[in-house]
Amino acid sequence: MQKEKLRVIRKQKGYTQQQVADFIATDVSNYSRKESGDVRIVKDEWDKLARFLDVPIEDIYEEEEATVVINNNHPVFNDRSSSAGVINSLNNYDNIPGDIIENLQNYIALLKEENERLKEELKGLPSGKK
Repeated sequence: MQKEKLRVIRKQKGYTQQQVADFIATDVSNYSRKESGDVRIVKDEWDKLARFLDVPIEDIYEEEEATVVINNNHPVFNDRSSSAGVINSLNNYDNIPGDIIENLQNYIALLKEENERLKEELKGLPSGKK
């Protein structure tokens, strides 16, 4: 389901997807998938979007439609105990508050920076010490 209200109001206000993505602390491709309905928008993000667009949340919010399709003929899903566990664990991520997600995104960015720093440090080591 496309988040039509959100897209229309964003465009009316003259904002790009990049500007909105920056405000909710995500990348533009992820925001684009959220706006098109491919990725779920969590409650905290709806609040941030309404604040950014300076509109009541009711003006942009749209209910989610369940679109999960499970192929029960697939051998992985024939074992009911394991498939139920996979489905339940996926649903548990829907309840993670936005501030925790934002903190994790920031932590990932720091880890990426540290990884790059360590790669550069390795380049400076003599061949035998790598």
